[in-house]
Amino acid sequence: MAEEQNCNNECSSCGKSCEQRDFRAKLHEGSSVKKVIGVLSGKGGVGKSFVTCLLACAMNRKGKHTAILDADITGPSIPEAFGLSSARAEGDEQIIHPVTTDGGIQLMSMDFLLASNTDPVIWRGPVISGAVKQFWTDVIWRDVDYMFVDMPPGTGDVPLTVFQSLPVDGIVVVSSPQQLVRVIVEKAVKMAQMMKIPILGLVENMSYVKCPKCGEVINVYGKSNIEAIAKNYNLPVLAKIPIEEQSSAAIDLGTIEDLNVDYVDRAIDMILTL
Repeated sequence: MAEEQNCNNECSSCGKSCEQRDFRAKLHEGSSVKKVIGVLSGKGGVGKSFVTCLLACAMNRKGKHTAILDADITGPSIPEAFGLSSARAEGDEQIIHPVTTDGGIQLMSMDFLLASNTDPVIWRGPVISGAVKQFWTDVIWRDVDYMFVDMPPGTGDVPLTVFQSLPVDGIVVVSSPQQLVRVIVEKAVKMAQMMKIPILGLVENMSYVKCPKCGEVINVYGKSNIEAIAKNYNLPVLAKIPIEEQSSAAIDLGTIEDLNVDYVDRAIDMILTL
C-alpha cells in the first residue's frame, strides 16, 4: 500500500508490476458522475475538442446532465468553443465549482484558473497529470450523467493518468483522412487496448467537403483510411464529419451549443447503451 501511495506515475523508472493495483482517484464527496467517456487521438490537429463539444451538446439535448473535463492542460480550447474564455472558476483551497454553459453543460478547464487565457502553462508532465487528477477529485460535479474527457494528443502522461485514475467507461478515437494520421491513430487504439479500456468506435473529422452548389463530395485530404482501420481492429465507424463553414463559425463565435447537427448521433446511441 505504501508503494502505491508513493507512486509518481513515472512507469519507465519503476520496476514494479502495476497490473493488480487500483490507481483510481475518488470523486469529491459532493460530486456524482455516472459515466466517463474519453475522446482520444494519437496526434493533434484532428479536432478532438470539436468532437468532444459535439458529443456533449448532443447528449445534453437528449436531456442528460452532461459535463466536459478538459484534460488538455497546456492547450485548452473548450472554453473558447462555448464562448466562456473570460469566465473563471470559483471555489477555495478545498473545492472548485465548474463553469456552466447557457445550456447547462458543466465545464472544467485550465483556462478557468488562469489570470488570462493567453497565459501559458509551463509545467512538466507529472504536474500536468496532477492537475488533471484534481479536476476529477477537487471539482464539485453535480449529478453528471455523462462526462466527456477531452484529452491532449499522444499516448503520454495525461492519457495514462486518465486511464488509470478515472473510471473510464469507453473512448472515442478521433482521426482525419490523411495517411500519416493512420499510423498515429493506430497507436492510440493499441494504447487503449493495452490499458483494457473499451473502444466505442472511430470518428473521422474533416472527412470531406460537400460543394454548396452541386453537392459533390470532395475528398480534400485524399481517400479515407477510416474504414480500413476500423476493419483491422473490428471497430465501428461512428461518424464521418465534413469540413463546413457553419462548424468553424460556431467554434470561433463560441456558439457551439447552437450548432444542431446529426454527425455524432450514432456515437451518442452507442454511448447510451453503456
